[in-house]
Parts: sequence; structure tokens; C-alpha cells
Amino acid sequence: MQNDRVFRYSGAQRSIHWLLALSFFALAITGLFLVFRPAAELAAGGLSRQVHRIFAAVLLAIPVLYAVLDWQGLKRLVRDSFTYDRDDLRWLARLPRYFLGLAHDLPPQGRLNAGQKLHHALVIIGYVTISVSGLLMWLGKSLVGPGAFVAALWVHNITTYALLILTVGHIYFVFVYGALSGMLSGYVSRRYAELEHPGWLAELDRTAVGR
Repeated sequence: MQNDRVFRYSGAQRSIHWLLALSFFALAITGLFLVFRPAAELAAGGLSRQVHRIFAAVLLAIPVLYAVLDWQGLKRLVRDSFTYDRDDLRWLARLPRYFLGLAHDLPPQGRLNAGQKLHHALVIIGYVTISVSGLLMWLGKSLVGPGAFVAALWVHNITTYALLILTVGHIYFVFVYGALSGMLSGYVSRRYAELEHPGWLAELDRTAVGR
């Protein structure tokens, strides 16, 4: 930790984040070519389908890669995403203020604020849903049956739209609160940490003093 900057994300965490973003957007774009009629001509020849499957394989491999590079970090992310205390619930009750860029005077938060926890939890659930439905579709009607194939298609598409909405919200908050530097250099400003994660920052300061 430096005077005006706080280390937040390791190189492994940043790499996983950008790989996830790349694969998700590649899947979203190639998936659009496959299901959106005006863009169907762009899928001629099957290239977009093959690219879609390549990035689907990358997406499926991301949790394994995360576990290899940072097992403790992965466990902490999953645990924290589904663990909420009273301050988190109070924070979520004031979510409209946060949407407007008014993060001052919100209940103190740790490494993840309650909004980030909820976002990560929904992304994890969406990841499982879109992966399972995608695999069922990949296997084809002949193996899973036409009924299961259609159900998987609906679940896959709805989950994709939900994840796109979450992604737009994520990008919005990154720029509203100036958090992009964390995924570029690994460091965030001390001002950002004080505003969004005062509990986490206080813990870091105590650790630094105790050394």
C-alpha cells in the first residue's frame, strides 16, 4: 500500500477478469449472429458458430484456470459473494443512492460492498446456468431430445440478456466511481477505497501498522 494508492487486485485476478470479459463479449457477438435474423447472413459458412464454440470452451475453462492461479482468491470470492451481514442489507436498502453516485454515508463495507457481492453472486449463478444450457445445446437434439434442447435454448438466451444487463451496470459503476485502475494496474486510489470499502481499508491499515 502506498500513500495515495491501495493494492487491490493481483496479476492473476486481473488476467482472469479480462479473459472472462473477452470470452463473454465474443460469445455475445457470435451468439447474436446465430439468433438475430438481420445478422444471420454474417453467420453464413459456420464461422461464427465455430468461434462461438471456441470461446465457449475458454469460458468453461476459466474457473479451472482461476483455481490453478489463485485457489484462495477463488474461494474467497465465492464465499464473500454469498455472505451478507446486517450492514450489507442496510447498504442494499440504500441502493438507489449508490446508483446516483452518492456513496457517502452508506453503511461501512469490506473488500466487496453489498452491490458487488450481489453482482458477483448473480454472475456466478448466470455462469452455471449459461454453461449447463450451452452444453446441452452443444450435445444436440439427438442426444438430449427436442424438448430439452428448446428449454436449454430459452434458458441460454434469457441468461445471456440478464448477464448483458449486469455487464452494462458493472461498466457504469466502474466509471462513476473511478474503479478502472484496479483492473489495469492492480491499484485503486485511497479516496476510492475510503468511499467504497472503508472496512477493508481499515483492516489493511491495521495490518500495515502491526508489521
